[in-house]
Amino acid sequence: MRYADSARALLEQSAEQTCENRPWPSAILPAMSARNRTLPRHRAWPLTTTDINECLSPYVTRITDLRFLTGHDSGTIVLGAAWVAPNPRNYGRGIHPDMVRFRIDVHPVDTTERAATRAVLGAHALPQLHKWITQAIAADGTWQLTPHQHYWRFTNGHLTHRDEE
Repeated sequence: MRYADSARALLEQSAEQTCENRPWPSAILPAMSARNRTLPRHRAWPLTTTDINECLSPYVTRITDLRFLTGHDSGTIVLGAAWVAPNPRNYGRGIHPDMVRFRIDVHPVDTTERAATRAVLGAHALPQLHKWITQAIAADGTWQLTPHQHYWRFTNGHLTHRDEE
């Protein structure tokens, strides 16, 4: 049994351990393998797939992409969420209905800031992300027909978040 398979089995067995005492999702997002790490040694992701699964368990099936970004420095952005809406402006060739869901981006931070960032994201950003997704699901059709992005920024020990167009 591969390490990822055994880790997934352990996650499924520990159904009682969650962020807010919610059961584990039936569809667990795939884990990022340490072997596939493409970040420089001085950079690290502040959250893991498990963190996302724990706090978003009822909505995991609505997330199409969980991306651990590796590109250029994102500045102060540490977490991003997007609503991928159908695009009616391309002559009937909109996005496939299965792709009209949420996307989450975890941005890398300096390794020295990982622990502090992780603690703040776990305490504040993940519950806010859960609330944002809950509100998006309950939103009216006008909101759901438009793409939306929400970013969490961590600057000088302070977390801020807002919608951006």
